Amino acid sequence: MHARLARTVSRSTTALKPSMLMVSSRQLHIQTPAALYTGIDRLRQTKGPQYNALRQQFRTYADKVVKVPQMAESISEGTLKQWMKQVGEFVAQDEEIATIETDKVDVTVNSPASGTIIELYAQEEDNVAVGGDFFKLELGDAPKEGSAPAPKKEESKQEEPKQEEAAAPAPEAPKQQEAPKQESKPAPAAAAPAAAPKQEEAPAKVYGNRNETRVKMNRMRLRIAERLKQSQDTAASLTTFNEIDMSALMALRKEYKDAVVKKHNVKFGFMSAFVKASAIALQELPAVNASIEGADLVYHDYVDVSVAVSTPKGLVTPVLRNVEDMSFVDIEKTIAAMGAKARDNKITIEDMIGGTFTISNGGVFGSLMGTPILNPPQAGILGMHAIKERPIVVDGKVEIRPMMYVALTYDHRIIDGREAVTFLVRLKEMVEDPRRLLLDI
Repeated sequence: MHARLARTVSRSTTALKPSMLMVSSRQLHIQTPAALYTGIDRLRQTKGPQYNALRQQFRTYADKVVKVPQMAESISEGTLKQWMKQVGEFVAQDEEIATIETDKVDVTVNSPASGTIIELYAQEEDNVAVGGDFFKLELGDAPKEGSAPAPKKEESKQEEPKQEEAAAPAPEAPKQQEAPKQESKPAPAAAAPAAAPKQEEAPAKVYGNRNETRVKMNRMRLRIAERLKQSQDTAASLTTFNEIDMSALMALRKEYKDAVVKKHNVKFGFMSAFVKASAIALQELPAVNASIEGADLVYHDYVDVSVAVSTPKGLVTPVLRNVEDMSFVDIEKTIAAMGAKARDNKITIEDMIGGTFTISNGGVFGSLMGTPILNPPQAGILGMHAIKERPIVVDGKVEIRPMMYVALTYDHRIIDGREAVTFLVRLKEMVEDPRRLLLDI
């Protein structure tokens, strides 16, 4: 019986079921007759069409088609921006293989298993839907060093016919050389129009470059534009202004910034004071910390501050959660960590979900004054600006002080003018005298 089975294997692979091919070499040696193992080994040695068909059938069962992963509840598709691996390359499990751009962040796709890429189902700049086929893996460990050059030989073989095809049109060259001989007869007639341009004067000299560059907007910037327009069309936006004397806060920062860096390894900036002062003012004025959902007003007992961070792809707003319980140092550490993630395109959608109030610091770019736009569904956004020395009256005398304009844009559907102005006054009091933040007054 064993001999008959071995002869069957040697004649054709149709006698082998796929389940018999999915076992390891050790299992094959133990569970199958020696004659069967010998028959498969004989096919391997011959390298004939029967062995290739058998190997192809086995490879089909070892392949894995990877789907486009779920990115967020509100995201159903994205744009493939970059393949980090190509066909024929080996990828380890959890290794980064591609980047997908979404409306909010760039999502990195990791390989779910180790193997060699045998097919890519999308090209860069293609739109890919969540759950769709993304790429195919041939599961397995990393190839040995000796087997690595094999694909290069196949590529060289494929390139040879291309070179021959490129050389094929060479005989047509004489035909192209004969064509000018036939056209040489009317050459004297062509000489007349050739002289016409000589009589015309050179056109007026154009100064400067007139080139234009058209670039497709990325998904993030399209989404930002959509939300900003939605904010203008939906909210009853109004902006109120005030100015803050930064002398006391600048003196505090100058005195303790080196000690903060030495102990906590973080820079002591102005944002922590504004975030902390805003948290206290928002708890005193719940309407500024509220939002509209349908026909309901939602008042939040916590303060989650969205901090606007500029990136090459657009403006993102990572959220600092429960800032009412944070210290100056905690706020600075969190802002530094979120800013680094945003600049490195490592920020996640979870980092930007939520937020009850937003702070935007246009002063880092030199803005003297501006009117920030609401970040829906939030009802308020604070705009910080550049610090400039200006003459002001202090105790009846004119003095030069470092001053900053601040602006609060608010949704008049929720916040009345009294609450908006009171918010800025409280913010001004606490920033101008940081001791109030410690004494809670």
